[in-house]
Amino acid sequence: MNKNPVIWSIAGTDSGGGAGLAADQRAADAFGVHLCPVVAAVTAQSTTAVTRIDAVPPDLLDAQLAALAEDMPPAAIKTGLLGSAANARVVARWVDRLRTRAPLAFVIDPVLRASTGAGFVDEALMRVYRDELLPRATAITPNQHEAVLLLGPDGDNGVPAMASVLRSQGVQAVLVTGGDAATPGLAHDWIDTPHARGWLTLPRVDTPHHHGTGCTYATSLAAALALGFVAADAAVLAKMATTHALRHARAVGRGAGPVVAREGFGTDPCLLPRLSLGTQAPTAWPSKARSRDPGVYAIVDSAERVESVLSATPTVDTIQLRTKRPAGLDDRTWATQLHAAIVRSQRAADAAGVTLVVNDHWQTALHAGARALHLGQEDLLALTASDRAALQAAREAGVQLGLSSHSLWELCRAAALQPDLIACGPVWPTTTKDMPWRPQGLDNLAWWAHMAPTPVVGIGGVLDPAQLRAVAAAGAAGGCVVRGLGDDPSQTLPAWRSAWAEGRAAAQRHPVPALPHPSLSGPCQRPVGDKG
Repeated sequence: MNKNPVIWSIAGTDSGGGAGLAADQRAADAFGVHLCPVVAAVTAQSTTAVTRIDAVPPDLLDAQLAALAEDMPPAAIKTGLLGSAANARVVARWVDRLRTRAPLAFVIDPVLRASTGAGFVDEALMRVYRDELLPRATAITPNQHEAVLLLGPDGDNGVPAMASVLRSQGVQAVLVTGGDAATPGLAHDWIDTPHARGWLTLPRVDTPHHHGTGCTYATSLAAALALGFVAADAAVLAKMATTHALRHARAVGRGAGPVVAREGFGTDPCLLPRLSLGTQAPTAWPSKARSRDPGVYAIVDSAERVESVLSATPTVDTIQLRTKRPAGLDDRTWATQLHAAIVRSQRAADAAGVTLVVNDHWQTALHAGARALHLGQEDLLALTASDRAALQAAREAGVQLGLSSHSLWELCRAAALQPDLIACGPVWPTTTKDMPWRPQGLDNLAWWAHMAPTPVVGIGGVLDPAQLRAVAAAGAAGGCVVRGLGDDPSQTLPAWRSAWAEGRAAAQRHPVPALPHPSLSGPCQRPVGDKG
């Protein structure tokens, strides 16, 4: 991953310094990427009005792009105000040309109308948007009104439906921003990407100064894509950066002042969005008292193994029963065996004063009297509405819930459900489970632990006590040990316990990075298989 990739912003000037290329430059600087400001249109505007718009001649636009192509080829292109259909066609040709050389993310901010009400497109430009730009787009970032304009009045069937139609037209990812929607208290963006769908939500920033918000969001998205994040994760970072910019908006004239993107957004836990599990937008910001730390967290595959681990002195703080159905076993026999294993394991955990967590088989676990569950994201997405209601009722009765996360959007989805812990993994490469995720490393683990609203446990590839010590020093509230328990846990656990205590007491903690690193293949490559 290039630490300082180049992005091109092909957009309009704003003589008031609020939106357009001025806002794009601030957003790029906040992400630490290099922005090449390519002028497609010149506007005469202030904080109160747009009085003139002139598109640059298409040959001048083409000359700017040609001058950059050999010296500063982009990892991402972001478009804003294009000014004319001819300019839009120049952009389309350059996207095709550049993609023959290297992967390229293409982000369209469909600037169709100014916040002051001025129109920015004619019918010819709208046709080029629909026929030539959208099919080439990695992502588009319309607000709700712009999405309606792109689709026409017959396409206004609700935001999720509009996003789905836009994706059917060839757009890889659609991110409908909600700043223009009158939703009190919360600001919802609908994301529809190859990896995740749902409402991405943060508390609304109550300010009259919001000029340049759309430009900031789209450029932030392009910057995150250029840094190697997939669209769903890039949307999380764009939401954070834009909200941070709104918090630092300032009055500079008589109208709406500009938002001011700046560094620091990536380490403010209050800026971590929540991602809905379904199409129902949340009506309140979730909050929950912090659960106890899971500490040394063993994962075993049988009731016999649970008893073996819990008989050791010292033993673990938390133990998870993660069993797989044996091949050829019929449903009834498997259910009976699993129920018995959970009952036996729960009895041993109660006797040892240790929390038992049952992985996946949540309905059987509840019937067997389990008081703590863990679900992966795919299991979470498979829940029906009645399943979710039953699980929520169990939680209200005191059952604990842990959730897995491997990416920013999964972290945001987990945070929305207010679990008792969130697993971050894999910290190091692991062979216990086949998965597409890159190792998180200690830097991402430290970021997760700092940003998540609930205790974070590091999992994956923890094979020796020194690694567990490092997990603790990264700020995790728990660390998972699987194969490292060995054949005789009574012989290995003293070293694991000592390592955990040393890491928790370490004076030198692993630093929290300004941004996490991507955990999936980069944005300019073909999308990785849909996970939700």
